[in-house]
Amino acid sequence: MDFGDLVASAEQLTAEIDGARAGDLPRVERSLKHILDAGQSLLGKTGAGGNQDAKASILMGSRGVDLPAIASKIGAIQNTNIIAESDTVHHTDIPAFLKAEREEAILGLLEETKKETVESLTSRHWDSVAREWELDKARILAAVAGGGGQDMSELSLARDMSTISRTNDSTMSRTHDNTFSSSLSHHELLYARAVVSYNSAVASGGIRPDLMASMANLFSEDRDQEVCTLWDMAKAMSGVTKDRPSSEVVSRARKYLETSHSKFIRNVVFSNLSSAQLGGVPGTYHLVRSFLNIRVPATTQGLDDGLVDSVPVWAMIYFCLRCGDVAAAVQAARNAGPGLSDTHTLLQELVTSSDNRLSPQTEGMVKLQYRRLVRQSTDPYKRAVYCVVGACDPNEEHQEVATSLDDYLWLKLCMVREDAGGDSLTLGGLQSLLTEEYGEAHFSASSQPVLYFQVLFLTGQFEAAVDFLFRSGDTLSCHATHLALAMFELELLSLPSNIQAPLLSRDSGDRGCSKRLNLARLVMLYVKHFESTDPKEALQYFYFLRGMKGGRSENLFMSCVGELVLESREFDLLLGQLMPDGTRAPGLVDKFGGLVDTGTIIELVARDSEERGLLEDAVRLYDLASKHSRVVSLLNTLLAQVISSPATPESRRDRLQRQAVGIAKRYKTMGVVGGKETTSTLFLLLDLATFFDLYHAGKLLECLDTLARVRLVPLNSQEVDQAVNTFRLLGDEVRRNIPDILLASMTALHTQFNKLRGKDSRQVDGLREKARSLITYAGMIPYRLPGDTNARLVQMEVLMN
Repeated sequence: MDFGDLVASAEQLTAEIDGARAGDLPRVERSLKHILDAGQSLLGKTGAGGNQDAKASILMGSRGVDLPAIASKIGAIQNTNIIAESDTVHHTDIPAFLKAEREEAILGLLEETKKETVESLTSRHWDSVAREWELDKARILAAVAGGGGQDMSELSLARDMSTISRTNDSTMSRTHDNTFSSSLSHHELLYARAVVSYNSAVASGGIRPDLMASMANLFSEDRDQEVCTLWDMAKAMSGVTKDRPSSEVVSRARKYLETSHSKFIRNVVFSNLSSAQLGGVPGTYHLVRSFLNIRVPATTQGLDDGLVDSVPVWAMIYFCLRCGDVAAAVQAARNAGPGLSDTHTLLQELVTSSDNRLSPQTEGMVKLQYRRLVRQSTDPYKRAVYCVVGACDPNEEHQEVATSLDDYLWLKLCMVREDAGGDSLTLGGLQSLLTEEYGEAHFSASSQPVLYFQVLFLTGQFEAAVDFLFRSGDTLSCHATHLALAMFELELLSLPSNIQAPLLSRDSGDRGCSKRLNLARLVMLYVKHFESTDPKEALQYFYFLRGMKGGRSENLFMSCVGELVLESREFDLLLGQLMPDGTRAPGLVDKFGGLVDTGTIIELVARDSEERGLLEDAVRLYDLASKHSRVVSLLNTLLAQVISSPATPESRRDRLQRQAVGIAKRYKTMGVVGGKETTSTLFLLLDLATFFDLYHAGKLLECLDTLARVRLVPLNSQEVDQAVNTFRLLGDEVRRNIPDILLASMTALHTQFNKLRGKDSRQVDGLREKARSLITYAGMIPYRLPGDTNARLVQMEVLMN
């Protein structure tokens, strides 16, 4: 039974109760249909503001909050003058006077607090508006200044809502009031441009660009030093292989820290040329000597083995090693004389080694010498050099030498030995030390997020580093997302086996501090805030997920595109649209070439729309996917719900009727068959829609002629049996409209009868015969009509006799 049958049963039951007059049951004044019509009428009269208040009340009520009561209380408080309501007391009544003074003081404080609260809220509101406006101005100016007309045509600041021309390479768009609108910040726009360029190259099948380098080159060091630091670290570690062996991690992290320190020394020296005494000889040796002239006093007090070129010799050797130039350290040991001949030999062996390490035998000798003599040395640079060269004391912090986090990390990385055994420091041990024993609080991660990111990233914990950066704020989350994408394209990230996993997770087989980053969740979280305003950019980010499994489709990309289409409702822009000749104009998804099956995506979105009850969207999408049978079937379902309603311009009925007529004409012209029965039902429903259009327009003769041509209900006694047999073959979409068709037909006949009564007896008799045929048909069909329909039909037929 459908809803119409249930209504008919309820009406019949109501009629039986009223007829029997059983018990003390109250009489029902309205039928269910009348109640439904009244409810729809009241809903239509509800204004937009009231609708919003109702929705707000429902939402807050679900949380246990009585919104109307709170609103009335706040209004009462807001409109109350607290001080004015205090009672006046005579000064002669001392107890009452003191009580009144005390109450007045309290009320005065409340009134003052109220005023301050209102002023504070107003000030914060306008400050927020001003900040948003300044951000919008900066975003627009940066986009204009950053690339001129050509760059502005490559990336949208807003969306044009009118024509299909938005599907070309230009993503610049405007809103209906010709203003720009976008949720992307300046940095996000820069990244999106690089992503679009990269995906275009990948989709075209050409040489794949270096995404890491492309994104790193977007920022200049003088304007975005912190961002440049992030990408310098990423580029330095990007050469690590997929298995991420500790030797490669340590080697590349040390190289980055040494290069950074060398750059730092050069900047210090060139900023203090007068005291640096650089000279004209290039090289690390002279650069470090000049740096020591500025930073380390030339004294032998507390330093071992004196000076070399007027600077402390061990400091000279340490900073040469710190800059990654072992040959310069060899030169310093050689210039120091025979007193450092043993050190010169050790450093010389370090220069000739392939892995930048001493042999195990030599390291053993260095460790023994360190424990016997060097550990007690008062020269901190000497102790540091021995620990760097021989990994002597992993627990030593070297606080006099390691004055920055970079120095501390470099010293610890120099002492990492995976194959030494004993109490040696491994990379896993270093990771555990930094993240588990020290953790975010020790490194003040909340106030210095980039420094803690460096701790994680340079020790090979790429996933944890990206997760931490993503959690550190909106600006850094943008950089974290694109770092993850660049590393994902280089296959440097460990991903979970299930895309439903948390952003950072561990698998049972992971060892030590190893984690897995859910890139799919990361991208979806990043895209969420702009997918409805910038669908093209969102689509480009989802393209990175094309190789992952997700949902019911072959890959996660298809599922994400489906959600994006339903969220943004940009069907034409993303999926294309049908041209008058029946061909499909390409959408943005087609830009990815043969790597993406657009037809499958369209069908997936159409199925999702149908499951969510968005049948009008489903019709449009199935038509785009050339699923003609589903188009006709859904159109029949939709039309059956509205054809009996008046044809109000731009109403749902008007919109559906125009859409159905357009599709029916196109299918008939192209010879498309969507199923014999469903197609015939569609054309019958369109004819019935025309019948109701004429009926509601008062063109009763034309509507009766249309009904006669349709031959759905009998208009003479000879057609009754045939019409009853035909009824058994009708679909449910037509059957549910039979009561309305009978009522409209009988009403038209009764109106015509009243006009012709006493004028033309022949035509009056013909109208009576048609009315009797309708009554006979209504009684013979295997369909239970609503009680009021039967009553009205019989009443009008009786009035015509």
